[in-house]
Amino acid sequence: MNFLPLYITYPSWIHPEVFPGVPMLGLIRWYGLMYICAFTTAYWVLKKLLKEGALDYKNSDNQLVKATEDDIFSFIATGIVFLLIGARVFSTLVYDTSGKYLRAPWLIFWPFDSDMHFTGLAGMSYHGGFIGGFLGMVFWCLKNKRPMLKWIDAMGTAIPLGYTFGRLGNWLNGELYGRITTMPWGTVFPDAERFSSSIEWVQDFAAKVGMDATTGLVNLPRHPSQLYEALFEGLVLFTIIWLCHKKKPFDGFSTMLYTAGYGFFRFFIEYFREPDADIGYRFAADSNAPIYLNTSLLNISTGQVLCMLMILGGLSLGLVCWLRKRKQDSKE
Repeated sequence: MNFLPLYITYPSWIHPEVFPGVPMLGLIRWYGLMYICAFTTAYWVLKKLLKEGALDYKNSDNQLVKATEDDIFSFIATGIVFLLIGARVFSTLVYDTSGKYLRAPWLIFWPFDSDMHFTGLAGMSYHGGFIGGFLGMVFWCLKNKRPMLKWIDAMGTAIPLGYTFGRLGNWLNGELYGRITTMPWGTVFPDAERFSSSIEWVQDFAAKVGMDATTGLVNLPRHPSQLYEALFEGLVLFTIIWLCHKKKPFDGFSTMLYTAGYGFFRFFIEYFREPDADIGYRFAADSNAPIYLNTSLLNISTGQVLCMLMILGGLSLGLVCWLRKRKQDSKE
């Protein structure tokens, strides 16, 4: 027996606003709420590391200096500020192809549209947030004279679990969805590109999932790539780092695991995620390849290029830290 339809319809009751249509409360959006959950979760993980003594260190007089909750609050707050700046600037200057923000840079942090409707900071780049957050942590460590690798390792341990909420926020927004698929968990997102039912491949594709494609435009099911990322770049990566953090062979190891691990998982998930329509592929075996289908593993998106840089950067950092540790051990 064939159980059709073989796809999931995105729930119509989910809106970007947590309380749609309610005065003032309508300003509260799921994505922003998920950011709060992410930062709270990261803070909770840092507190656990604090209790373990993972952030304690010896000063120049060989005296043990214990970190405090005020330290981790200041540390994460600084990182958040730099993260938001980096995520927004990178998104508007790298992923926006209209040139609007280059002509009017003050709009980068303007949370209203042309009709003065509150939109929040729509458009945030993970890779920009990564760079900004990293610079923020470096700044804090230098300013407060704390061992940089030890503290950044702690944040590298905490980030993936919080990151899970960020991708759940993307799913709740119905954005950053994947390519079309016949998998039974394929989801019909309301704002996804529609295809003419008069096209033969559209009819064939719709027939495979039990979808009516007789008239008008058809909204085909897509990979819920936001959930793939929440699982692998969030929960799985956090589990790996958490299991290793107490036995890390050198300071910088958790940072290496996070940076290279995220790049690895995200690189492959990008094959299921649809690239930005106005950017397409950075490198392509077929320049005419549609972005809604994965026709070749050699079609490389902007996200994959940045992930390759993360993998190389993470492994390079690990090598440098390992050599540094060997040098220190040889002197003792």
